[in-house]
Amino acid sequence: MKALYDEDADLGVIREKRIAVLGYGNQGRAQALNLRDAGLNVKVGLRKGQSWERAEEDGFSPMDIRNAASWADIIMMLVPDEVQPQVYAEMHDLLHRGQALEFGHGFCIHYGFIIPPEGLDVIMVAPKAPGALVRKTFLEGFGTPALVAVHRDFSGRAMDIAMAIAKGIGATRAGVIKTTFREETETDNFGEQAVLCGGVSELIMKAFRLLVREGYQPEIAYFEVLHELKLIVDLIQSGGLEHMWDGVSNTAEYGGRTRGPRVIDEHVEERMKELLEDIRDGSFAKEWMDEYYREMPELRRLREKGSNEQIELVGAELRKLFKRQ
Repeated sequence: MKALYDEDADLGVIREKRIAVLGYGNQGRAQALNLRDAGLNVKVGLRKGQSWERAEEDGFSPMDIRNAASWADIIMMLVPDEVQPQVYAEMHDLLHRGQALEFGHGFCIHYGFIIPPEGLDVIMVAPKAPGALVRKTFLEGFGTPALVAVHRDFSGRAMDIAMAIAKGIGATRAGVIKTTFREETETDNFGEQAVLCGGVSELIMKAFRLLVREGYQPEIAYFEVLHELKLIVDLIQSGGLEHMWDGVSNTAEYGGRTRGPRVIDEHVEERMKELLEDIRDGSFAKEWMDEYYREMPELRRLREKGSNEQIELVGAELRKLFKRQ
């Protein structure tokens, strides 16, 4: 696998293009500002609301979704996955031959919630960082890595356009890897569910509850299973798992290497495979979109339950006691 950098992308490919960024949230704001700072012709397409006012504060003159779609040569769909079909429905009759439709995540294309008409390039540039970091690293003269993919190459230059967008947002400064909509979507969903969000949070919660039930102070349990996690993740992120082992005590290393597999055993891997199958066959995607269209009753219930967990209450009090430098 080869990483691509600034020299592999030509910003001139989109220099004269009109770029509409739909959405001004996490990724939309960061990418719109970065592209504008790169000297490109960028407008923001929005529904009226708080994001509209923020875009105006940042010096944009927002357009409604339909006008933005009609005006643009490149339409960047950077609203949340669950909102994308509704936004697309507002503008699909205005899409015309020769436009490029760009996504920050392959979800709606891969699962067929959006099916663009023929005559358009359909591409993806997926930064591997939250929007705030995409903007911060750009302003620092660097960038965040990204994945790029082409779902449909009508123009014959779809990958060139994707790479130019990646360069415009600063991603090629760090490095870009080619993938597919399927691979990006399925691995992204799996990583979030099994490790990054679902797996880690459940591991923390269950370890915290166990220590408290066994009579240890909740504050001490919080430090040991949650607070210190960032230090370990920073070591892993900067140099890999072996780098992390080099950075902890011999006691921690021996205990972790010998006991970790007893917690995360082959049964966990079997359940991870079940999650992956739900992602691959579209079951999770359908479940999530159905949940959204029902106004998210289960997600709202889980949010309320989570906010009242003891670990959250203890953490809030502890963070007040320890000042940040």
